[in-house]
Amino acid sequence: MLSDAQQYIFRSPTAAIFPGIGIAVICLAFNLFGDALRDALDPTKTSRKKP
Repeated sequence: MLSDAQQYIFRSPTAAIFPGIGIAVICLAFNLFGDALRDALDPTKTSRKKP
């Protein structure tokens, strides 16, 4: 399967590179958003001082 895909990658590398870059950026954005959401909703990390 990989040998069949190589002919297409060498013929048109942009067809393989641009979608890969887009997928990587979206995964990074979801990862950062998920981390920020987890940190915002974590009750053990509050900015209020406990008495």
